[in-house]
Amino acid sequence: MGGAGEEPQSVLFACALNAVRSPMAAAILQHLTAGRLRVASAGVRPGLPDPYAVAVMDEIGIDISDHEPAPLKDLEGETFDLIVTLSPEAHHHGVELTRSMPAAIEYWPTPDATAVLESEDRATIMAAYREVRDVIFQRVKDRFMPASGPSV
Repeated sequence: MGGAGEEPQSVLFACALNAVRSPMAAAILQHLTAGRLRVASAGVRPGLPDPYAVAVMDEIGIDISDHEPAPLKDLEGETFDLIVTLSPEAHHHGVELTRSMPAAIEYWPTPDATAVLESEDRATIMAAYREVRDVIFQRVKDRFMPASGPSV
């Protein structure tokens, strides 16, 4: 990948379980770039599909219902220009990946929406997932869809 400001051609989003944050980020980037980039997501460990993640993404017109969580180890042999990690554990593994893959790496600390799952209140759970979705959406937009025109 080239210098700052150049758009990568392939991006990997990584988090702990590949069930919430990384699939959201990958789907948002795919949506915003209309498939111009090769985008994937994976987790340190494979999780289970998350119905709350599916629901909050559906609210903004992005379908992740067919997402199957995958572990990072399943990506052996693949290369990416950029690895974006969304959790501390994933960042550690992402750094390890860069030892064998000439990829840039960025760490975007992102809250874990599943922390509220003990709550029995669906509204509280959905609010936490929406917050994570919105944080990721803005971060993806800021990073990959820079506003044109002069900056002040």
